[in-house]
Amino acid sequence: RQCGKTLVTRTSGTKIASEALKGRVLELNLADLNNDEDQSYKKIKLCIEEIQGRNCLTDFHGMELTRDKQCALIRKGQTLIEGHADVKT
Repeated sequence: RQCGKTLVTRTSGTKIASEALKGRVLELNLADLNNDEDQSYKKIKLCIEEIQGRNCLTDFHGMELTRDKQCALIRKGQTLIEGHADVKT
């Protein structure tokens, strides 16, 4: 899917432009990828792995929730209940 554009300096001398793009981490909303506004609170991080022409192939790098969604999940004044269990593996 096409999700946006990123800038890179042109190839000059021994510095190749495609090598400068590899390893970059892109951050975008899941709603932008899926065209679904219900998922706008999830931020997806993608890492550029490979360059094919003018296209970058990415790999999943991580996911975060937006700050307003985190604050909505953790309400002020709530108590925390901890549970402990002995588990044998």
